[in-house]
Amino acid sequence: MNHLKSAKKTIKIEAKGLEILAKSLGKDFNTLCDKLLNTKGKIITLGIGKSGHIAKKVSATLSSTGSPSAFVNAGEALHGDAGSIGRNDKVLIFSHSGQSEEVIALLPYLKSIGCDFFSITGSKNSTIAKNSFLSLDTGIADEACPLDLAPTTSTTAALALGDAIAVALLEAKNFSREDFAKSHPGGKLGKRLITKVNDLMTKGKDLPKVSPKTTLSKTLIEVSKKGLGVALVIEEGNLKGIFTDGDLRRALNSVKDPLESPISKFMSEKIKIIPNDSLAIEALEIMQEHKIYSLAVVNSKQVPEGIIRMHDLVEAGLV
Repeated sequence: MNHLKSAKKTIKIEAKGLEILAKSLGKDFNTLCDKLLNTKGKIITLGIGKSGHIAKKVSATLSSTGSPSAFVNAGEALHGDAGSIGRNDKVLIFSHSGQSEEVIALLPYLKSIGCDFFSITGSKNSTIAKNSFLSLDTGIADEACPLDLAPTTSTTAALALGDAIAVALLEAKNFSREDFAKSHPGGKLGKRLITKVNDLMTKGKDLPKVSPKTTLSKTLIEVSKKGLGVALVIEEGNLKGIFTDGDLRRALNSVKDPLESPISKFMSEKIKIIPNDSLAIEALEIMQEHKIYSLAVVNSKQVPEGIIRMHDLVEAGLV
C-alpha cells in the first residue's frame, strides 16, 4: 500500500478545505471577535467528542495569548460542570454537525443565566447554529476520510478558525512577546524573554576579583577559590581588565617564571561588558558573536558587579 500517496491526498483535501474557509469568512467573524474582545468574564469553549478536543486546544491557545479561557466538556456540563459558566462569560460552542444532543440540552441553561453563546458548526441550518447569537460555518463539504465518516477536514477547519480568533484577539489587545513569556515562564521562550543578567550572574563574595598589582600566583588562587575560571581586575571600583584561562596560557608561553609578575601584565584590557538589567539572552548573543565564554556585568554607573558565563546560560536552559 502506498501510504505516502494517501498522506499527500489527505493533506491536499484538508488544505483545500482551509482555502474555502478563508474565502468564506465575512463580517460575522469581526462581530464575533468584537463580542469576545469585550468579555468581562472568561471565554468558555464547549464541545464533546472530536469537537471537544478541538475546543480544549482552542481554549488553551486563547489563555496563553491574553484571553482568559476555560474548556467545558458538554457531557460533564450536564452533570454539574455547567456551574462553572457564569453570566459574564462568553461561550464558544464547537460542533461540526450542529446537532450534538449534549450541547443542545445545555442551550436552555445558557439562555437562563443570560450569557452570550456563539458556535462554530458545519451547518448553518443546524439546531445549535440557529439558536446561537451568532454562528460561523466551517463550510466543509468533504472529509479527508475516504468513508466520509471520521472528522478530518472538518476538525482541521474548526481548529484553524479557533486559532484565527485567538490571533485576532491577540492583535487587538497588542499582546506582546513579553506578555506571552509571562504566561509561559517554564518554557524556553518564556525564560529567554524574562530572565535578566542579574538573575544569573555571580556577584558579591562569590565574585572573583583582584587588583592590577595582584601577582599571577595570587590571582590563580582567587580564580581557583571562586571556581569560575576567570577573574575581574578592578581598581578603585573601576574595571581595568579580565583574566581568563586563555590569558593564562599566553602568559605561560610568553614569560619565564611569570608567577610573581602583576596580573596587569597578562590581563585582557578589551573587556566585553553587559548592563545588569539586560536580558540574559542578550549576553548569549554577545558571547556567540565574539566567541567568548564570559562577560563582565556592570551597573548603570558602569561599576563592575558580576560575571555571567556561557555555563550559567546553559544551566538556566537558555541555550
